[in-house]
Amino acid sequence: MGECKIDHTREDVQKKYESQKEFLPEEFHPMFNQFFEKDHTQDILNEVFHLLKKYDLVAEEERNERNNRMKLVLLNV
Repeated sequence: MGECKIDHTREDVQKKYESQKEFLPEEFHPMFNQFFEKDHTQDILNEVFHLLKKYDLVAEEERNERNNRMKLVLLNV
């Protein structure tokens, strides 16, 4: 994933999550629910947005890498 210079809002992340929700493993849904209940740094919001971006289009290997990274981020914020 390339570096993006755009700061994404909480709403951006929520919209991206909603658009990709059906493609994510079921176990992520409660993690995202908890994630959206809290405030997060801009860096965290940007990272989660980019992990979700085009999630439905990436190859399985890339998807597994994103899943691992998302799990780390979501469980540690």
